[in-house]
Formats: sequence, C-alpha cells, structure tokens
Amino acid sequence: MTRLAVDLAKATRLLNHGPTVLVSSAHAGRHNVMAAAWSMPLDFEPPKVAVVIDKATLTRELVDASGEFVLNIPPAAMAQATLRLGRESGHDQPDKLARSGIQLEPASRVQAALVQGCIGWLECRVLPTSAAVAGPHDLFLAEVLAAWADERVFRDGHWRFEDAPDELRSLHYVAGGHFYQVGAALEVEP
Repeated sequence: MTRLAVDLAKATRLLNHGPTVLVSSAHAGRHNVMAAAWSMPLDFEPPKVAVVIDKATLTRELVDASGEFVLNIPPAAMAQATLRLGRESGHDQPDKLARSGIQLEPASRVQAALVQGCIGWLECRVLPTSAAVAGPHDLFLAEVLAAWADERVFRDGHWRFEDAPDELRSLHYVAGGHFYQVGAALEVEP
C-alpha cells in the first residue's frame, strides 16, 4: 500500500460518502482510538470537518487536552476491529489497541497517530469553540491540516472502489454490529 497525499482542497471528499471513522487521539504519551459513526465534511477552504465524540470516552479526554485528532477511514477488512474499538472503552481496557490488533504510526502534523490498515486519514486541529460546541456538548469542529489516502482506492481526488476488492471498501455503520460496505459508483451526467 502506498499512502498518497490528498490535496487539501479535495480532503473533504474522503468523508463525503459517510464512512465510519476511527478517531485517534493522543496526549502526554497516552494514545487511544475509538469508532465514530457520526462525522462529516463542513467546508472546503480551509477544509473543515465535524465529529461527535462522547464526553465519557478516553478519546474525548485526550482531544480536550491536545486539541487534535485524526479521522482514520477503515476498510471492510477492519470491521471486527472497528466494532471492538467502538464497544470497548480505553478507560476500562487500557490494552484495547493491542487487543484489537491496531497498530499506530506517527502523523505528519498532529500528535495523534495514524491507524495502519486504513484507506484514508485526515489530521485535524480542533477549532475554537462557539456556543454550539462549548462545554458538555459532543460535537467537535476541526480544520484538516493534512490528508492521506490509499492510492489503491483513492486517486485523482476521487474514491475508486469499482476496481477494489471488497476488503478495501469503506465501512458504514448502521447499529447493533451491523455494517454496510460502500457499493458501486453511479455516474450521472449533468
């Protein structure tokens, strides 16, 4: 796998199709990764995203302390690990990453790590809070500082799942351990 730098003007395309993400976080030598079904692109220049991170999670604690996170886009091959990361707490299971088979590698612009095996990565800095996101609320708005994608499935600013094996297609969580993987592209002429 070759990780391709994604032009920041096209970074939000990594989230446009609504994939489940793994939110990685770090602060003071502690790392965590949690699954999140609710994330979305918000703006193009500079690219901005939103993600919901519950206040009871270790990820939330680390993001609050560092002001940074990475949105990692797992493929179908990581469905079991994604489900486990969404169900287990880093507070209760300090070995959660090892138990899930997750390996991390350094990001380029933030201290939160990139999750190996994913097909997309967005390195993010939390934006200053406003009344809508301050305090106990779980919605984080962030600017994308760097973006990466697996060139086997993302090229020329677009996802290319039509040529990819099923295990490289992105995951989409519904509920109760039920996922879909992205399907075939549908091109519509204007």
